[in-house]
Amino acid sequence: MKLGLVIYSTDSETVWNAFRLGVFALKEGDVVAAFLLAKGVECSSLDNEKFKVTEAMDQFIAAGGRIQACGTCLKLRDSTDTGVCEISTMQDLYRIARDSDKVLTF
Repeated sequence: MKLGLVIYSTDSETVWNAFRLGVFALKEGDVVAAFLLAKGVECSSLDNEKFKVTEAMDQFIAAGGRIQACGTCLKLRDSTDTGVCEISTMQDLYRIARDSDKVLTF
């Protein structure tokens, strides 16, 4: 199955769980792509004592996942540093939605 994850939250627990699901799906043999949109482009700054978001993102990439971040959303925040993400466009988000069997939003 092809799974698309659209992450637009800045809630640490929500984003952490989104990437945990992605890692699980990848280990099950699925293809998973994540797209960070709106506030979601801030996810690399969400680590806290309970929820290690960047660790979950690293595990997602290590398992074969791909993370893209909305370039416009980054620009609105005067940021270009995505850490582990490709800077992307609405066209890339559209492709994820079009090509995925399921799209989940967080």
